[in-house]
Amino acid sequence: MTRVSPDFGDEVQAVWTVSADVSFQTNQFPKYKLGPNNEILEEIKEDSKGPPLKEVVVQEISQLTEQHKRLSVRDLASKFDKNLAAAAKMSEEAKLKEVASLDGHVLLKKLRDALECLKGRLAGQNKEDVEKAISMVEALAVQLTQKEGELIQEKFEVKKLVNFLKQASEDAKKLVNQEKSFGCAEIESARAVVQRIGEALEEQERNQSSGKQQELEELIEEVQEARRIRLMHQPRKVADMESELRELRLQIRQKCTVSIKLQNELEMNMKSEDNSFHLYEISGSEKLGSILRIQSCSDEAVELAKCSIQWYRLSSQCSRREPILGANKCVYAPEPIDVGRVLQADIASNGLKVMLTTDGAIEQASDLGAYVDTLSRKPSLDFNVVISQMNGRNYSSHSVHLFHIGKTRIKLSRGWITKARDSYSKSMQLCGFRGGGNSAAKSLFWQARKGQSFVLVFDSDRERNGALIYARKYALDCNVFLAGPDDDALL
Repeated sequence: MTRVSPDFGDEVQAVWTVSADVSFQTNQFPKYKLGPNNEILEEIKEDSKGPPLKEVVVQEISQLTEQHKRLSVRDLASKFDKNLAAAAKMSEEAKLKEVASLDGHVLLKKLRDALECLKGRLAGQNKEDVEKAISMVEALAVQLTQKEGELIQEKFEVKKLVNFLKQASEDAKKLVNQEKSFGCAEIESARAVVQRIGEALEEQERNQSSGKQQELEELIEEVQEARRIRLMHQPRKVADMESELRELRLQIRQKCTVSIKLQNELEMNMKSEDNSFHLYEISGSEKLGSILRIQSCSDEAVELAKCSIQWYRLSSQCSRREPILGANKCVYAPEPIDVGRVLQADIASNGLKVMLTTDGAIEQASDLGAYVDTLSRKPSLDFNVVISQMNGRNYSSHSVHLFHIGKTRIKLSRGWITKARDSYSKSMQLCGFRGGGNSAAKSLFWQARKGQSFVLVFDSDRERNGALIYARKYALDCNVFLAGPDDDALL
């Protein structure tokens, strides 16, 4: 088959006839796009594999109907956007098909005009073939017109679907934005509620912890107060009997002091009559804060270093002597537990035994009462001390430590390092230092527990005596009598 040109001349005889047994690939008229000089540029290819537009729309609508109940607003908006893009793509394809249809009409018109010109110049069988070709072209034009109508209808439906999807997409976006704003508001409200609940829980925990701690402290104070009341306040008759006993003890103590003075005077008179003389004597003020020393007052006296010494504390009734364990030196510093009692010292050497007695009972220091009142107004009782001995051995370091006396325990520390810390118990011992020395009046012995003991030196004797008084007071509140070794007889 040759190319048909509208330019006819002497070449009409060169037109070939079409054989009847020629087979075409399709039964439709081919669609071409003509360029300049009537050259075929390209063939418009149709995708025959894709489904029709109506089926696609029906399928999408059915899927949307099925998924409407289970899709979220965001999914619906995304689906609408996808369908809108698909509809736009279909609209573009319809435009391309419309352009191709217009090109087909132009091509058919040119082909029909060419066949009409050829028909007038041919005769016989060739003319009949041309007439058949013209009829085929007209039939193709009719079919093309029908397809154009269908295409216009489809285009209208596509535009309608696009508008519907656009409106649905806009509605979905509005709904998404509205739900998003509602969701953000609910999230912020939930966050505010969670924050308020968290703050309330934290406040409740703080209140509970502080309340529990306060209740525990109040309970401890109540227990201590109950113990103190139980120890100090008995039924009325017993209280009256105890007051009478105290008065009797004071009277006996006074009489005992007078009796001791009379005995001493009697002994001195007897010795003076027998032309005897004293070998030793006790020097020093008989009150707290002073040091009592045993001195030899005769050349015939044996050196005190070669003698064995033992200090005693007379009972309030002066009926028996209580040995002061550890007080075996020629020096002894009275402590608050000795106030109102007479002290004695036995000196033994080479079978000779000499007994010395203080002229009167130990008296309270004049400035100790005011100092104790000052300590009672302090929130905590802390004293600067130096460790002289630790576990019976001399302590080499002379650094300052902090000695804290609390209502339930005693602690010895240096900075953040704790040397010892123990609650009041029956195994704890606290008394004045009984090992002699020039600083005996400022020293005390503290046994925190068995196997751990200290000898502490205070800045003054007043601080030492104040620490002993308050430590024993707090220990008594805890139902513990705090004293030195074997001082339980003083109860």
